[in-house]
Amino acid sequence: MRTAIVVGAGIGGLASAIALRRAGWAVTVLERAPVIGAVGAGLVIQANGMRCLDALGVGAPVRAGGRPESGGGTRIADGRWLARIDGDVMGELLGTTAVGIHRATLHRILLDALPPEALRTGIGVTSVSADGTVVAGSSSWTGDLVVGADGIHSAVRAALWPEHPGPVAVGVAAWRGVTREPWPGEIETGVSWGRGEEFGIVPLHDGRVYWFGAANLPPGRREPDPMAAVRQRFGGWHDPIPALLAATDPAHVLRDDLRCLDTPLPSYVRGRVALLGDAAHAMTPNLGQGANQALEDAVVLAAAGSLGAYDRLRRRRSQRVARMSRRIGRISRLENRVAVAARNTLVRMTPPRIALRSMARHADWRPPDGPP
Repeated sequence: MRTAIVVGAGIGGLASAIALRRAGWAVTVLERAPVIGAVGAGLVIQANGMRCLDALGVGAPVRAGGRPESGGGTRIADGRWLARIDGDVMGELLGTTAVGIHRATLHRILLDALPPEALRTGIGVTSVSADGTVVAGSSSWTGDLVVGADGIHSAVRAALWPEHPGPVAVGVAAWRGVTREPWPGEIETGVSWGRGEEFGIVPLHDGRVYWFGAANLPPGRREPDPMAAVRQRFGGWHDPIPALLAATDPAHVLRDDLRCLDTPLPSYVRGRVALLGDAAHAMTPNLGQGANQALEDAVVLAAAGSLGAYDRLRRRRSQRVARMSRRIGRISRLENRVAVAARNTLVRMTPPRIALRSMARHADWRPPDGPP
């Protein structure tokens, strides 16, 4: 039986472990954290990601643990709509509906699809070789395949692609939170744009609401009270944004400087090692495709037949999505008043069907035939 060592037990790492096991591999997942906990906030699994989860056999529990995206769109800070999205029409266009889900819920579903003995926690990888050898302290493993799924600051990438400059800060601060309790009443998925700022809303299955705020800021500036910073920036925006902030525990607000791999890797493969997810193509969140692209990586890796085929099938598409996400981020956080007005007018005047097709093109992807 072929053996695979997966470095990292995030969404991409767990999905690749499931996919490889379904294709007949013996898989060991090495995770640096000593305990797998309920971390993170929310995300949207788009049509391409849902197809991958279906291929992995976990689509049904994800739909049960998430909330179908029923509609929404883009507004400006005072609440006026620039564009509306009909979730049903989008679902018809793509053949499946996007799902909003808490990251911890998705992570638990993926963990439950693996046998407990497949996961080793508290293993901080210190060395990886192209021949498939992985070292962590005084322990080592050798596999026919090593999957580097250890995130944006990947130790696997640093070991085998030392010439790559690694992630760069994009000059954007991001805050994320989830309301304490279920939201009373209806609420739609959507994003609102200001000048150099944006705010997003994603309802979750249990009635709570995931939100995020982002603003153009130089990296390294850390405010002592993240929630106070969010309220200062977004507390005067349209309803229900102020109420969402009031309904969130300040102690659970996450704050990050956004980073991405601006320099594309020349290959995702070296020897017996393949990079996957953020380790290969960390992107800004503006298209909501980060986790979805990692899921694509996972199913293609197990089905491709060779690492060369995996690289050919995944590198061009994932890097194209990453470039577009970066571009959309710049557009959504324009600061110049004239540019902002022109952007808003253009979005408002775009026919809904054309806007839907433009948004759908990144999610209009299907897994290859064959394993998993």
